Amino acid sequence: MNKTELIDAVAERAELSKAAVNKAIDALTDVITSVIAKGNPVALIGFGTFKSVMRSARTGKNPKTGAPLKIAAKAVPKFTAGAGLKAAVAGKKPAAKKAAPAKKAAAKPAAKKPAAKKPAAKK
Repeated sequence: MNKTELIDAVAERAELSKAAVNKAIDALTDVITSVIAKGNPVALIGFGTFKSVMRSARTGKNPKTGAPLKIAAKAVPKFTAGAGLKAAVAGKKPAAKKAAPAKKAAAKPAAKKPAAKKPAAKK
């Protein structure tokens, strides 16, 4: 799916004009790009997280000559899919949220047994 097809699909589903959806998608990509460029992540719960990660410096190889070359460290964008997206792609229903366990009633203190009587001391 390309951008035009995405705009058409969203416009139909959201019952909005194609121009409005185009503006919204452009604004969304601009905001995500600028936030990630500053080093902050953008998390869309259930969909995924966009973030910037540092790729370390490494030694590569020129494919033509086979000579080693140094590749500098740099920041690259990364997307990590969320649980909802992973489940949808796998064809599964997203896992339902687990209900919080019910609080257990405070345990009653153990009944104290009367202390055993000591035999009277012999005189």
